[in-house]
Amino acid sequence: MMAWLEVAGLQAGYGGNQVLHGIQFELEEGRIVSLLGRNGMGKTTTLKCLMGLIVPKAGTLRLGQRTINGLAAHEVARLGVGWVPEGRQIFPTLTVEENLLATAADRHRAAQPYTLQRVYAFFPRLQERRQNMGNQLSGGEQQMLAIGRALMTNPRLLILDEATEGLAPLIRQEIWRVLGELRNAGMAMIVVDKDLEALMALADRHVVIEKGRVPWQGDTEALRAQRSEVERYLGV
Repeated sequence: MMAWLEVAGLQAGYGGNQVLHGIQFELEEGRIVSLLGRNGMGKTTTLKCLMGLIVPKAGTLRLGQRTINGLAAHEVARLGVGWVPEGRQIFPTLTVEENLLATAADRHRAAQPYTLQRVYAFFPRLQERRQNMGNQLSGGEQQMLAIGRALMTNPRLLILDEATEGLAPLIRQEIWRVLGELRNAGMAMIVVDKDLEALMALADRHVVIEKGRVPWQGDTEALRAQRSEVERYLGV
Protein backbone atom coordinates (compact mmCIF):
# COMPACT_ATOMS: atom_id res chain seq x y z
CA MET A 1 0.00 0.00 0.00
CA MET A 2 1.38 3.39 -1.01
CA ALA A 3 1.97 6.12 1.54
CA TRP A 4 -0.81 8.70 1.51
CA LEU A 5 1.03 11.08 3.83
CA GLU A 6 4.80 11.36 3.60
CA VAL A 7 7.03 13.31 5.97
CA ALA A 8 10.63 13.29 4.75
CA GLY A 9 13.65 15.09 6.22
CA LEU A 10 11.47 17.60 8.07
CA GLN A 11 13.41 20.43 9.71
CA ALA A 12 11.74 23.29 11.54
CA GLY A 13 12.00 25.56 14.54
CA TYR A 14 11.15 28.91 16.07
CA GLY A 15 13.31 31.88 15.20
CA GLY A 16 16.91 30.76 15.48
CA ASN A 17 16.04 27.72 17.60
CA GLN A 18 15.90 24.57 15.48
CA VAL A 19 13.54 21.95 16.96
CA LEU A 20 13.20 19.29 14.24
CA HIS A 21 16.26 17.67 12.67
CA GLY A 22 15.03 15.43 9.87
CA ILE A 23 11.73 13.88 11.01
CA GLN A 24 10.66 11.07 8.71
CA PHE A 25 7.61 8.79 8.65
CA GLU A 26 4.76 7.72 6.39
CA LEU A 27 1.06 7.07 6.80
CA GLU A 28 -1.08 4.92 4.55
CA GLU A 29 -4.67 5.88 3.84
CA GLY A 30 -7.02 4.60 6.55
CA ARG A 31 -4.14 3.82 8.94
CA ILE A 32 -3.13 5.34 12.28
CA VAL A 33 0.26 6.55 13.48
CA SER A 34 1.09 7.54 17.05
CA LEU A 35 3.81 10.07 17.86
CA LEU A 36 5.58 9.19 21.11
CA GLY A 37 8.06 11.12 23.23
CA ARG A 38 8.52 13.35 26.24
CA ASN A 39 7.23 16.91 26.31
CA GLY A 40 9.33 19.36 24.34
CA MET A 41 10.82 16.78 21.97
CA GLY A 42 9.14 18.07 18.80
CA LYS A 43 5.82 16.24 18.49
CA THR A 44 3.63 19.36 18.46
CA THR A 45 6.07 21.18 16.16
CA THR A 46 5.79 18.27 13.72
CA LEU A 47 2.00 18.49 13.79
CA LYS A 48 2.04 22.27 13.34
CA CYS A 49 4.20 21.84 10.24
CA LEU A 50 1.66 19.39 8.84
CA MET A 51 -1.18 21.82 9.58
CA GLY A 52 0.53 24.79 7.93
CA LEU A 53 0.98 26.63 11.23
CA ILE A 54 4.78 26.53 10.91
CA VAL A 55 6.72 26.74 7.64
CA PRO A 56 9.42 24.03 7.53
CA LYS A 57 13.02 25.06 7.00
CA ALA A 58 13.72 21.93 4.97
CA GLY A 59 12.22 18.59 4.03
CA THR A 60 9.07 17.49 2.24
CA LEU A 61 5.48 17.14 3.37
CA ARG A 62 3.33 15.31 0.83
CA LEU A 63 -0.39 14.55 1.09
CA GLY A 64 -1.58 12.27 -1.68
CA GLN A 65 0.11 13.58 -4.81
CA ARG A 66 0.43 17.12 -3.49
CA THR A 67 3.35 18.76 -1.69
CA ILE A 68 1.93 20.85 1.13
CA ASN A 69 5.05 22.67 2.31
CA GLY A 70 4.19 26.30 2.88
CA LEU A 71 0.43 25.98 2.49
CA ALA A 72 -1.63 28.02 4.95
CA ALA A 73 -3.63 26.19 7.62
CA HIS A 74 -6.96 26.81 5.88
CA GLU A 75 -5.55 25.39 2.65
CA VAL A 76 -4.36 22.24 4.43
CA ALA A 77 -7.79 21.88 6.05
CA ARG A 78 -9.45 22.13 2.62
CA LEU A 79 -7.34 19.18 1.46
CA GLY A 80 -9.04 17.08 4.12
CA VAL A 81 -7.00 17.41 7.32
CA GLY A 82 -8.86 17.84 10.61
CA TRP A 83 -7.03 19.33 13.61
CA VAL A 84 -7.71 18.73 17.33
CA PRO A 85 -5.08 20.94 18.97
CA GLU A 86 -3.67 20.69 22.44
CA GLY A 87 -5.77 23.03 24.58
CA ARG A 88 -8.90 22.42 22.39
CA GLN A 89 -9.27 26.06 21.21
CA ILE A 90 -13.04 25.89 20.88
CA PHE A 91 -15.07 29.09 20.48
CA PRO A 92 -15.98 30.01 24.08
CA THR A 93 -18.86 32.35 23.28
CA LEU A 94 -20.59 30.06 20.76
CA THR A 95 -22.93 27.27 21.76
CA VAL A 96 -21.92 23.64 21.32
CA GLU A 97 -24.04 23.42 18.20
CA GLU A 98 -22.68 26.68 16.79
CA ASN A 99 -19.14 25.41 17.39
CA LEU A 100 -19.94 22.26 15.43
CA LEU A 101 -21.56 24.13 12.55
CA ALA A 102 -19.01 26.95 12.35
CA THR A 103 -16.50 25.02 10.22
CA ALA A 104 -18.77 22.28 8.86
CA ALA A 105 -18.00 21.24 5.28
CA ASP A 106 -18.13 18.22 2.99
CA ARG A 107 -15.67 19.25 0.29
CA HIS A 108 -14.78 15.69 -0.72
CA ARG A 109 -18.38 14.43 -0.95
CA ALA A 110 -17.99 11.69 1.65
CA ALA A 111 -20.14 8.60 1.16
CA GLN A 112 -21.24 8.89 4.79
CA PRO A 113 -20.55 12.49 5.83
CA TYR A 114 -20.15 13.49 9.45
CA THR A 115 -23.23 15.45 10.46
CA LEU A 116 -24.57 16.85 13.72
CA GLN A 117 -26.50 13.61 14.19
CA ARG A 118 -23.40 11.44 13.74
CA VAL A 119 -21.33 13.58 16.10
CA TYR A 120 -24.11 13.50 18.70
CA ALA A 121 -24.28 9.71 18.32
CA PHE A 122 -20.55 9.56 19.14
CA PHE A 123 -20.89 11.99 22.05
CA PRO A 124 -24.44 12.02 23.51
CA ARG A 125 -23.25 14.49 26.16
CA LEU A 126 -22.74 17.11 23.47
CA GLN A 127 -26.34 16.73 22.35
CA GLU A 128 -27.51 17.18 25.93
CA ARG A 129 -25.46 20.38 26.17
CA ARG A 130 -25.92 21.62 22.60
CA GLN A 131 -27.28 25.03 23.76
CA ASN A 132 -24.52 25.58 26.34
CA MET A 133 -21.72 28.01 25.55
CA GLY A 134 -18.26 26.57 24.96
CA ASN A 135 -16.94 28.17 28.14
CA GLN A 136 -19.65 26.43 30.19
CA LEU A 137 -18.31 22.97 29.37
CA SER A 138 -15.95 20.81 31.41
CA GLY A 139 -12.50 20.04 30.02
CA GLY A 140 -13.67 16.62 28.88
CA GLU A 141 -16.72 18.05 27.17
CA GLN A 142 -14.56 20.65 25.45
CA GLN A 143 -12.32 17.87 24.12
CA MET A 144 -15.34 15.99 22.80
CA LEU A 145 -16.44 19.23 21.14
CA ALA A 146 -13.00 19.78 19.61
CA ILE A 147 -13.08 16.27 18.13
CA GLY A 148 -16.65 16.73 16.92
CA ARG A 149 -15.80 20.08 15.34
CA ALA A 150 -12.89 18.47 13.45
CA LEU A 151 -15.14 15.64 12.26
CA MET A 152 -17.68 18.14 10.96
CA THR A 153 -15.08 19.23 8.36
CA ASN A 154 -15.28 15.63 7.04
CA PRO A 155 -11.52 15.08 7.07
CA ARG A 156 -9.65 12.23 5.43
CA LEU A 157 -6.92 12.63 8.07
CA LEU A 158 -7.59 13.52 11.72
CA ILE A 159 -4.70 14.89 13.79
CA LEU A 160 -5.05 14.86 17.59
CA ASP A 161 -2.45 16.50 19.84
CA GLU A 162 -2.70 15.16 23.43
CA ALA A 163 -5.98 13.36 22.77
CA THR A 164 -6.81 12.64 26.43
CA GLU A 165 -4.31 14.71 28.43
CA GLY A 166 -5.60 15.82 31.83
CA LEU A 167 -9.04 14.27 31.45
CA ALA A 168 -10.97 12.15 33.94
CA PRO A 169 -10.66 8.36 33.42
CA LEU A 170 -14.26 7.90 32.25
CA ILE A 171 -13.90 10.70 29.71
CA ARG A 172 -10.62 9.23 28.45
CA GLN A 173 -12.32 5.88 28.05
CA GLU A 174 -15.12 7.47 26.03
CA ILE A 175 -12.69 9.27 23.73
CA TRP A 176 -10.66 6.12 23.09
CA ARG A 177 -13.92 4.32 22.27
CA VAL A 178 -14.83 6.96 19.70
CA LEU A 179 -11.34 6.89 18.16
CA GLY A 180 -11.66 3.12 17.87
CA GLU A 181 -14.97 3.54 16.04
CA LEU A 182 -13.37 6.08 13.70
CA ARG A 183 -10.53 3.63 13.03
CA ASN A 184 -13.05 0.91 12.18
CA ALA A 185 -14.72 3.34 9.77
CA GLY A 186 -11.39 3.85 7.96
CA MET A 187 -10.34 7.25 9.31
CA ALA A 188 -6.60 7.94 9.01
CA MET A 189 -5.18 9.51 12.15
CA ILE A 190 -2.04 10.87 13.75
CA VAL A 191 -2.40 10.72 17.53
CA VAL A 192 -0.25 12.16 20.30
CA ASP A 193 -0.97 10.89 23.81
CA LYS A 194 0.82 9.51 26.84
CA ASP A 195 -1.36 6.39 27.25
CA LEU A 196 0.89 3.79 25.64
CA GLU A 197 -1.52 0.90 26.16
CA ALA A 198 -4.36 2.78 24.49
CA LEU A 199 -2.12 3.82 21.61
CA MET A 200 -0.96 0.26 21.04
CA ALA A 201 -4.60 -0.85 20.88
CA LEU A 202 -5.47 1.93 18.42
CA ALA A 203 -2.53 2.64 16.14
CA ASP A 204 -0.86 0.61 13.40
CA ARG A 205 2.56 2.26 13.65
CA HIS A 206 4.42 4.25 16.27
CA VAL A 207 7.06 6.95 15.81
CA VAL A 208 9.31 8.04 18.69
CA ILE A 209 10.52 11.65 18.57
CA GLU A 210 13.53 12.49 20.73
CA LYS A 211 15.15 15.92 20.52
CA GLY A 212 13.70 16.49 17.07
CA ARG A 213 14.86 13.16 15.63
CA VAL A 214 13.30 9.72 15.16
CA PRO A 215 15.40 7.13 17.01
CA TRP A 216 12.76 4.39 16.68
CA GLN A 217 9.65 3.58 14.69
CA GLY A 218 7.75 0.40 14.03
CA ASP A 219 4.42 -1.38 14.17
CA THR A 220 2.59 -2.42 17.33
CA GLU A 221 4.10 -5.91 17.29
CA ALA A 222 7.60 -4.41 17.20
CA LEU A 223 6.69 -1.98 19.97
CA ARG A 224 5.49 -4.79 22.21
CA ALA A 225 8.70 -6.71 21.54
CA GLN A 226 10.93 -3.68 22.18
CA ARG A 227 8.80 -1.93 24.75
CA SER A 228 11.56 -1.47 27.34
CA GLU A 229 13.79 0.17 24.71
CA VAL A 230 11.01 2.50 23.59
CA GLU A 231 10.02 3.43 27.15
CA ARG A 232 13.51 4.83 27.72
CA TYR A 233 12.48 7.67 25.42
CA LEU A 234 9.19 8.22 27.20
CA GLY A 235 10.25 8.48 30.84
CA VAL A 236 10.55 11.79 32.62
